[in-house]
Amino acid sequence: MTAHAATTARTRTARTRTARTRTGGPRGDDPKIVEHLMGWVLVVVVAMLVTQLGLL
Repeated sequence: MTAHAATTARTRTARTRTARTRTGGPRGDDPKIVEHLMGWVLVVVVAMLVTQLGLL
């Protein structure tokens, strides 16, 4: 194996290991109230849109 190939293999392995440790999902340290409030805001906005468009 050449030096370049060995470096590339190590880099690829490091990236794979990093990708497995952090997937980008929620960390779980945020307060749940913010998540609930944002959910309800979304529900209200969709309800207003449906009402304004006359779909209900």
